[in-house]
Amino acid sequence: MKYSEAREGRTFVIRLEDGDIVHEQLEQFAVDHGIERASILVLGSADRESRLVVGPEESRSNPINPMTLELYDAHEVTGTGTIFPDEEGRPVLHMHLACGREENTVTGCVRSGVKVWHVMEIILTELIENQATRQFDSLTGFTLLVP
Repeated sequence: MKYSEAREGRTFVIRLEDGDIVHEQLEQFAVDHGIERASILVLGSADRESRLVVGPEESRSNPINPMTLELYDAHEVTGTGTIFPDEEGRPVLHMHLACGREENTVTGCVRSGVKVWHVMEIILTELIENQATRQFDSLTGFTLLVP
């Protein structure tokens, strides 16, 4: 386990709107408001044709080949995520959503493009007094959090 401490800074209440792409909007919001690190809660709806990363093809393969799934219609969503800067200082969102419709639910990462269906509510809490970053890991091919 690796860890570091942080304190809460500003808290933002955000409403994403119909057609917004979640990761693009939140990363741009972070840039516009000088947010380097944050924790995020989300509630709302994702539109059809939203894409989620839903796991690797094989759990212990190398290289790791991600699987994506496209939502077939609007889904209710709840999720959580973080923003930390990459090695160039750009804020990078890592967020997972649970997306449900009727009795079906799928969970995955938003990085392939989740589109808002009408509205998505976000509570973003800035994390301050912390130096954690996301750094490329050649073994996994992931950009991992380094606390």
